[in-house]
Amino acid sequence: MATAPDALASRFLAVRNLSTALVATLSDADATIQSMDDASPAKWHLAHTSWFFETFVLRDHVAGYRIFDERWPFLFNSYYEAEGQRHARPRRGMLSRPTLDEVHEYRAAVDAALLAVLPELPPAALDLVALGCQHEQQHQELLLTDILHHFSVNPLEPAVWPGAAKVPVAMPGPIGWIEGRTGQVSVGCEKDGAFAFDCEGPRHPTLLHPHALADRTVTNGEWAAFIAEGGYADPRHWLSDGWAWVQANRIAAPLYWQAVDGVWTRFGLDGRRPIDPAAPVTHISFFEADAYASWAGARLPTEFEWEAAASGADPLSGNQLDAAGPVEPRPSTGGPAWFGDVWEWTGSAYRPYPGFHAAEGAVGEYNGKFMSGQFVLRGGSCATPRGHVRASYRNFFYPHQRWQFTGVRLAKDL
Repeated sequence: MATAPDALASRFLAVRNLSTALVATLSDADATIQSMDDASPAKWHLAHTSWFFETFVLRDHVAGYRIFDERWPFLFNSYYEAEGQRHARPRRGMLSRPTLDEVHEYRAAVDAALLAVLPELPPAALDLVALGCQHEQQHQELLLTDILHHFSVNPLEPAVWPGAAKVPVAMPGPIGWIEGRTGQVSVGCEKDGAFAFDCEGPRHPTLLHPHALADRTVTNGEWAAFIAEGGYADPRHWLSDGWAWVQANRIAAPLYWQAVDGVWTRFGLDGRRPIDPAAPVTHISFFEADAYASWAGARLPTEFEWEAAASGADPLSGNQLDAAGPVEPRPSTGGPAWFGDVWEWTGSAYRPYPGFHAAEGAVGEYNGKFMSGQFVLRGGSCATPRGHVRASYRNFFYPHQRWQFTGVRLAKDL
């Protein structure tokens, strides 16, 4: 069901303006660099999200629309095979041209063209505008985590924003346990007109066995204890692939952690600072999350255990992204929090639900073709735009990846 044009126009502008605000402090060089194959330059994110609207809405649904620059679809198509050849992902950082200013001009032109025709667009095109807004929100989070990685490999360790003022928070007490729902439960999105990605449905029944979930995520302080007790050096706690990854890459702590004068520090969008022992641990892989759970005598929750527990919580709550500025997980202030701070690894493989069918055309490549070799994360993070996630939302990454704001909540059988 398409959103009313006026409401959709307001949402479109809010999303587009936030992307622009997130890069306001970056130079052209900052926005061009690419530190690894998994990450993309900030400039590319800005252009790719504009390409999405230009291609699937303006080109396909507006008679007489002329592409802003006929050379650019090759540069800014991401993985849509139906859209033809594209610039290789690992070489996106070689695109010194177009400049950041030219990309901003491109965005402005696409915005103006779309807003001018939006009131006359057919429902199918309005649905694509809504999808494009959700798509850009995903790229806003990727943009931030990619900038963080780009800056982390600079020996100067520059900050994107100054750090927020710290309000001392007491260390949380021991983890409490919330008994989960058992028996047959329904999971996945409802077809009630609200937006959801195709991989969140169809809604279907699943069977949950007796279990409990931790009432909070694991903290930096608890992770430091795992390190101190030799967690990264004990193969008993690691999956075979995880142990091979640890050994091959000499992994000994979460990404961005360093010991400075005997004190653990972390690098963030506000530069390098001592870790906050009360804050949720982040930038850990599935392998690390699973090993920690084993060390703690627990396990990772399944994605359906997590969804059943979070289904009554407010997805607008928690520490999520509202505006450009300091972005980092915050210590818990009491009570179970299901949304924000860190994406929570589950033990569930990212696979289709019963009855799943990818959409026709290029947009059908959005989620379905990635359902191989990845694991599901739930709940959103401090870099997830508020209003983007819900209990049924399925994020997914490969088990070794950890440059996103990823953390862990424990579960156990009862």
